[in-house]
Amino acid sequence: MKTVYKTTLAVLLSSVFSFSVASAQPHQLTEGNGRPIGNNMSSKTAGVDGPVLLEDFSLIEKLAHFDRERIPERVVHARGVGVFGEYVETEDFSNISKAVLFEAGKKTPVFVRFSTVMNFRGSPEAARDPRGFAVKFYTEQGNWDLTGLSLPVFFIRDAVKFPDFVHANKPDPVTNIQDPNNAFDFFSNMPESTHILTYLYTDYKGMPVSYRKMDGHGVHAFRLVNAKGETHFVKFHWKSLQGIEGMNLDETMKANTSYATHDLYEVIGKQHKAAKWDLYVQVLTPEQAAKLPYDAFDDTKEWLGVPERKIGTMTLNRMPDNFFETTEQAAFDPGIMIPGIEPSPDKMLQGRLFSYGDTQRYRIGANFLMLPVNRPRVEVHFNQQDGHMNFGNRKGHVNYQPTSRLDDPGATVDNPKFEESAYEVSGQAKKQVIKPRDDYSQAGQVWVSLSDHEKEALIRNLSYDLNGVTIEPIKIKMVSHFYKANVDYGTRLAKATHLDVAQVKQVADKLPNN
Repeated sequence: MKTVYKTTLAVLLSSVFSFSVASAQPHQLTEGNGRPIGNNMSSKTAGVDGPVLLEDFSLIEKLAHFDRERIPERVVHARGVGVFGEYVETEDFSNISKAVLFEAGKKTPVFVRFSTVMNFRGSPEAARDPRGFAVKFYTEQGNWDLTGLSLPVFFIRDAVKFPDFVHANKPDPVTNIQDPNNAFDFFSNMPESTHILTYLYTDYKGMPVSYRKMDGHGVHAFRLVNAKGETHFVKFHWKSLQGIEGMNLDETMKANTSYATHDLYEVIGKQHKAAKWDLYVQVLTPEQAAKLPYDAFDDTKEWLGVPERKIGTMTLNRMPDNFFETTEQAAFDPGIMIPGIEPSPDKMLQGRLFSYGDTQRYRIGANFLMLPVNRPRVEVHFNQQDGHMNFGNRKGHVNYQPTSRLDDPGATVDNPKFEESAYEVSGQAKKQVIKPRDDYSQAGQVWVSLSDHEKEALIRNLSYDLNGVTIEPIKIKMVSHFYKANVDYGTRLAKATHLDVAQVKQVADKLPNN
């Protein structure tokens, strides 16, 4: 333990001193209102031994602000690191979307936040967890947040199950310790998770050696609309130009708690080396999407066989000056879109359109979009009023619409050319599952695509966690899903988890195909 402590401390101290920039002239210390402070070493007292005076405003301000330095951490994606950069559109994509960033040659500033998903703000980064890959584009028609993962699919296909998914993977409500019995109990009853779990327990995709050496996926399908009003459905894929590289189980256990964050501050922050990703898209017309053998808007499915085309490149080249002001207060919301980009019928995306913005309003406040990292690079004119920490510099008497007082500085009008597209809906309004489900075929195809070495690593990684399950029926049911995806896959996993293969097969045979 002493060696680990010294190593970690040395790394932290190295990081601190490497990135501190000394001013030529120290700044005068002030109170929050700008008043210069003459003594920051002693409290003001009534006499040498007297009580501290309430009139010592700099003391009161300092302590009061210190008491409020922490904001609620994100429920998911709490541990993260952010980077600034630029996206350049290299191909004219305007025939598919009228979004301004898709014009050939267009340069758009971005802020990207990489993260783990389940664990708390100070947790180890080498967790068996998908990596968040969220990109905020600052366009001249407002911001667009493309939130995604390092993996192409998700665990569940309906947002109504998201709180359950998170609860099962967070610390147990009795022990406050993460429990594999809870996690795999949930997954064993949600067979659509078989696909992403297969990816997650590989070395090369499941445990990135750094945030620079992993891909990013938008996961969901999005509705893109061009200037003619024509609709296409699109999936986005960031391909790392640094290549993809992962860690094996032994390397994961030895990894520094902050290995991925330290890598970005070292490579981009200290060495000033940029990291780059090409943006690829898959495009389907509504007619083509309807002909897929699975639901095109099921986020547990990949669009297999649909070609990808490169449309641009993103370069990340600047670390934030202050972690809290940028990375911690950065707020991503899939509902933040611009003209030409709209939601698809993806049930998981539809739920996130509400949930993500709502959690930011709870975490940061109603005016979170006024913070510098979240603020659009264009003027904002809306009629939302007041609220905690409002500094929108609103002018005028008119904070409503419509109005005849068009000469008032607060007056606003809408413009039909920016109205969202119209689309037809049909059928009964009721709670229903996506059909066909087909929870296993793509997971099986992932298994078949792996090399012998990659298969061995997958079995080792997955069995390591599954052997932490102490309730055998849960383990059997969980392994039966992998058996259903591929017999060889399930058989090898059953042996590695000390289960009777015949029992696993018996349960798997009872699982529905769709």
